[in-house]
Amino acid sequence: MITNDSRRSVLKTLAGATGLSMASDAMLNRIAAAENQLDAVKASGKINHSACRWCYSTIPLEELCRMGKKLGLVAIDLLEPSEWDMAKKYGLVSSMGFAQPKGFGITKGFNRIENHETLIPFYEDLIPKAAKAGLPNIICFSGNRDGLSDEMGVKNCAEGLKKLMSLAEKHKINVVMELLNSKVDHKDYQCDHTAWGVELCKATGSERFKLLYDIYHMQIMEGDIIRNIKQYHPYIAHYHTGGVPGRNEIDDSQELYYPAIMKAIADTGHKGFVAQEFIPTSKVQKTPSNAEKWASLKKCVKICDI
Repeated sequence: MITNDSRRSVLKTLAGATGLSMASDAMLNRIAAAENQLDAVKASGKINHSACRWCYSTIPLEELCRMGKKLGLVAIDLLEPSEWDMAKKYGLVSSMGFAQPKGFGITKGFNRIENHETLIPFYEDLIPKAAKAGLPNIICFSGNRDGLSDEMGVKNCAEGLKKLMSLAEKHKINVVMELLNSKVDHKDYQCDHTAWGVELCKATGSERFKLLYDIYHMQIMEGDIIRNIKQYHPYIAHYHTGGVPGRNEIDDSQELYYPAIMKAIADTGHKGFVAQEFIPTSKVQKTPSNAEKWASLKKCVKICDI
């Protein structure tokens, strides 16, 4: 249990390190109240649990770190460089670093040669910084097809990514491309099937380029989740969860049975992270309260903790 004195001690430390105002005192009191309402999750250790920052974007990162750690998380996903130190303060890993040049991202990525002159120096600067901060992975994207064939998409992506691999290998950090669905959420995105991503891994030819297998997205695109995990796991560095349909909670309200999926992941010997990327919902109001979000995260971590 956190006392008022210990809360003030934490506040003093953080204020000195990050310039937080005294308004944080109310936040720390709120965190302590929430912590007292939820029992800690004692994870089995078979799955390294993380959660995606954007799903809790209305909650201060400090609160997410404190509460997440109590609820069984060992990491926070999709943190920007300015946020890496906060995760580290609470003994959490920034499990998937997120940074993109201005104007780049999901729709504009490595599949166009003309993008390489911006992307390559950007990642050359990012990789050492991420490694120094203790990150295991940084994210990248293929970009949209926009008429480009899948074969040429692989060729172009590999040409750019190969130029980063010696640096990634030197710093022991994975450059990871996310598999996303082009059917519902990201129309025309090129890295939208596991087989395409695996072909890119082979063409790139480095253990430091791998895939982010988003279970939600791949269920929409191709299904066959467990078989694909078993077949392609050597090319997968990281996993995201999410209920289908709607990226809702991963409980019995949706079509996937996550305990079986988690067992398949564990059986492959996966030592990376599984990040929760569902949208917390409320059963009684339009917008879930923070208390409901924490209860939802706790429930879904426990579902995945085989």
